[in-house]
Amino acid sequence: MNTPGSLTYVYAVTHRTGPLGDALASLHGIGRAPLRFLPLTADTTGPAPSTTPLASLAFVASDVPERDFNETALKNHFEDLHWLEHVARTHHDVVQAIAARAPVLPLRMATVYQDDHRARQALAAQQAVFTERLDQLRAHTEFGVKIYLTPDATQPPPVTPAPAPLASPGKAYLQARRAQRHSRDAVYQQAEQAAETIEAIASRHATQRVRHAPQRGELTGPQENVLNDAYLIPDDQAGQFQAAIADAARSFPDLRIEVTGPWAPYSFAMPASGQADAPEPSP
Repeated sequence: MNTPGSLTYVYAVTHRTGPLGDALASLHGIGRAPLRFLPLTADTTGPAPSTTPLASLAFVASDVPERDFNETALKNHFEDLHWLEHVARTHHDVVQAIAARAPVLPLRMATVYQDDHRARQALAAQQAVFTERLDQLRAHTEFGVKIYLTPDATQPPPVTPAPAPLASPGKAYLQARRAQRHSRDAVYQQAEQAAETIEAIASRHATQRVRHAPQRGELTGPQENVLNDAYLIPDDQAGQFQAAIADAARSFPDLRIEVTGPWAPYSFAMPASGQADAPEPSP
C-alpha cells in the first residue's frame, strides 16, 4: 500500500522468491525508500509462491514523492542533470542487485504509476509476455562491445607542400590531401574488418544482438565511436566471449575495442520484434 502523497515507482519485473526478498530487505530505492515486491494480487502475507511462473511474477517497486514524480515535475527534472544522475544510478543499482540473484527485466527509468493497483493492472496485462521473456533470459547476461577510432588514427597528418623542384605548391597540396584521405580511409577499413571479426565471434557465443547508435559528444571524448553493439551471452560462455574479443583486439592497433559488462539485460528486456512494450506509466 502506498504512503500518503506518494506514487508507485517500478524498477523491474522478476519472479518473487524468498531469497530475493531477503536481499531486497537490505537495499533501498530512490530517496532510500524500502523496496517491495508488487505481485499480481495484493495478498503478500503468505510465502512466496513457487508453483507456477505466473504466480510468482512481480514488479520490484518503491514509493516516491508525488510532488517529484508527477508529470509536470518529471518534465522539469529531466533538465536537471544532477537529479537525473541520482535517479538513474539508483535505478541501475536496484536492477543490478536483482540481476545478480534472479532473472530480471529492467524497466525504463521513471516508470511510475498512480498507485499499486494501477501497477498491478499493467503487470497483469503483460504477464504472459513477461514470463516468457524471463525464461528466455535465464542464465544469460548482457555485454557491450564498442569500437573507437583512436585520436592519433583519425587525426590527419599535417599538409606539407613538397619542395619546389619536385612539384608545384598547388600540386603538392593536392597530393598531401589525397594522402590524408587514404590514411583515414584505411582506418575506417580496419574498423569494418574489426566489426566483421566481432560479429563472427559473437555468432559462436551470443544468442541475441542489438545494434545501438554510436555514441557522440562527451560520452566518447576525443575518440570516435563507430560501433556500439549489445550481446546476450549465456553465462557459461561469458569468459570465452570476453577472451576472444580481447584476443581479436590485438590485431587492430589503430582501434580501441572495449567490452563492457556484465549488465542486466537492458537491451533485451523486450523482444526486438516489438511484440510488447515495457508498461507505460498510468496518468
